[in-house]
Amino acid sequence: MTAPLTIDEIMRLSPVIPVLVIEDIAHAVPLGRALVAGGLPVLEITLRTPVAMDCIERMAGEIEGAVVGAGTVISPQMRRAAAAVGAKFCVSPGLVPGETAGGPAPLLPGVATASELIAGLAAGFTRFKLFPANVVGGVDALKAFASPFQQAKFCPTGGVSAKNAPDYLALPNVICVGGSWVAPADAVKAGDWGRITELARQAAALVRT
Repeated sequence: MTAPLTIDEIMRLSPVIPVLVIEDIAHAVPLGRALVAGGLPVLEITLRTPVAMDCIERMAGEIEGAVVGAGTVISPQMRRAAAAVGAKFCVSPGLVPGETAGGPAPLLPGVATASELIAGLAAGFTRFKLFPANVVGGVDALKAFASPFQQAKFCPTGGVSAKNAPDYLALPNVICVGGSWVAPADAVKAGDWGRITELARQAAALVRT
């Protein structure tokens, strides 16, 4: 049996992790397939809609080559529930009290400050989501974190776009970025999977340092 992927391994699969808010379960599998076809195999399904858990289960079971995870995980119960339906990783907007790097699915916790980074490192984490990146300093914040927190690597999310993603990916302490621009709501609603595959292809071609 193949060992589960670590959060570091998952983050290195592609330069962009699509952050997906899926309202209609009928869109889940074709959306995921379009993104994977474009070269983005890691899919973060945010737990912000009533169908999110069902979407994770279907996408994990039906999309070959996809590494499906859960976003907006804000409690240990949500982490366990996501893992139970097939999530290979979880992402949180902050540090979830009591949660550690070990658990039912690798967790990428969010941080915004040096104090949160220190708390996260003390809990055993070395990989973090900077969130909301555009509000808490973005590229400049990550540059400032680089020297005192050399063991920490990041996936900035929040306000990341096709335009500024290269600036983030040029930083040595950034492994990947998270963003929703690869799956525009109008394209998802219209079922324009070809457009989404092309956006994914462009994102997958972004160069990391």
